Amino acid sequence: MFRFDQLIRRDMIIRDVKQRHPETIPVFEKFRYRPSCDDCDIETVARKNGLNSLDVVEALNQAAFRPKADTENASNQ
Repeated sequence: MFRFDQLIRRDMIIRDVKQRHPETIPVFEKFRYRPSCDDCDIETVARKNGLNSLDVVEALNQAAFRPKADTENASNQ
């Protein structure tokens, strides 16, 4: 069962998110988050890169919590 307290938040440390949800790594790469920023929080790095942190968090949560069947179907298309 899904719990809202499991959602990725903008104050979370990037390294922790990557370890807990490895499927988010391509999202971080898409937004050009550098590995040197892994010890920073999502919001700080988003601001430094001129990104909206809410957009980044939404993309991360979609990657982490979408049903696995959707992931498999998307990769086959």
